[in-house]
Amino acid sequence: MPIKNRFAEMAAEITEWRRDFHEHPELMYDVQRTAGIVAGKLRAFGCDEVVEGIGRTGVVAVINGKANGSGKVIGLRADMDALPIQEQTGVDYASKTPDAMHACGHDGHTAMLLGAAKYLAETRNFDGKVVIIFQPAEEGGAGGRAMCEDGLMERWGIQEVYGMHNWPGQPLGKFAIRPGPFFAATDVFEIEVEGKGGHAAKPHETVDSTVCAAQIISTIQTIASRSADPVDQIVVSVTSIESSSKAFNVIPQRVAMKGTVRTLSPRMRDLAEARLSTICTSVAEAFGATARVNYVRNYPVMVNSEEQTEFAVEVARSVAGECDEAPLVMGGEDFAFMLEERPGAYILVGNGDTAPVHHPEYNFNDEAIPAGCSWWAEIVEQRMPAA
Repeated sequence: MPIKNRFAEMAAEITEWRRDFHEHPELMYDVQRTAGIVAGKLRAFGCDEVVEGIGRTGVVAVINGKANGSGKVIGLRADMDALPIQEQTGVDYASKTPDAMHACGHDGHTAMLLGAAKYLAETRNFDGKVVIIFQPAEEGGAGGRAMCEDGLMERWGIQEVYGMHNWPGQPLGKFAIRPGPFFAATDVFEIEVEGKGGHAAKPHETVDSTVCAAQIISTIQTIASRSADPVDQIVVSVTSIESSSKAFNVIPQRVAMKGTVRTLSPRMRDLAEARLSTICTSVAEAFGATARVNYVRNYPVMVNSEEQTEFAVEVARSVAGECDEAPLVMGGEDFAFMLEERPGAYILVGNGDTAPVHHPEYNFNDEAIPAGCSWWAEIVEQRMPAA
C-alpha cells in the first residue's frame, strides 16, 4: 500500500503543527509547552488514555484497536526536544527562542507521530493496542532511559517498539535501515593532567602539563590505529582543552581535556575505556606528572532486532516501493535504551538534499510527512491486522 490518502489530506494540518513546534523550540527536559500541546491534541483525537510526566516531561497515549484478540501491544516513539543552536534558516517560522532551534528534526518526528495517532484513533483498523510515546531529552539528556526507568514498558505492557529519524541526503520520503548495531555508543571522558607550573622561561624547573597533555592527545589515537581490530569501528576524539593559565609566560599547573568515544560493540567499548585510562596515567607518569581520568558510559549501542527490522523493511517497501540499507552511524541515539528493554527497530526517512542535522541551516522537510505518517500507521495495521 502506498502513502495513505488520509495523510495527503492531513499534510497541511500536520505541517502547521510542525512549524509551530519549530518556532517554539525547547531543550532537554524543559519541553512543557510542546508536551502540553501534544497531550492536548491526543485527548482531542479521542485516545483511550493520555498520561503526562513519564520520564519527567514525556507523554504517553494509548489507542485501542477495534478488537484486542491478538493481545499485541506495540510502542511508537518520537522525540520532542531541540538543540542549543542559533538558527540561520531564514524561514518565516524560524525559532523565536535565542540559542535554541530544532536542528535535528524532532519537530517533524513529533508532528508525524501526532498525525499517525490522529489517523489511528479515527480508524482503529487493527487488532491490539498501540502505545504512542513522546520523549523529552534525546539530545544528551537520556530521556529514553528516564521513561524506561519510570516503568514505560511494564506499565503499558509494550511488547515491541519502533522509532524513526529523518535523514538529510537520503532521497525524500525514501527509507533506510539495517539490522543489528546501527547507532554507536556515545561515551564521554574528562582528563586532568597536573604537573608543576612555573615561568615559561625556566621550563627545566617545571613539569610541563601542556606538553604532557599534547602527548596524551596524540597517544590515545593509537587506541583506534593500533589497539582496535581494523574491521571494528571506533572513534576517539579530544574536543576541548583548557589550561589553568591564560598567560603567555606561564607554564600551567593543570590542563583539562574533554572528549568522546564512539563504538559499536561492548568489546570495543571495554577496550577503549581500559586503554584510555592506561595511556593517560602511563604517559603522565613518564613526564613526572599525574593524570586523572573520568570515563562516563553514556548512550549504549543502538541495536535493531532482526525480526522487527525485517518487518520494518516490508512496511517501508509497501509505503515507498523500496527500502535501502542504511550505513553504520557513529552518532548516538537514546532510543537505544528502549531497544535494550524490548525488541524493535529504528528506521531513517529521507529528508532530501538539505543541510545536515545539528547545523544552523538545517530544516525538516515537510514533504516527508505523508511518508513518515504512513509508515507509522502501517506498522500498526500490518503488525496487528484487524480480523
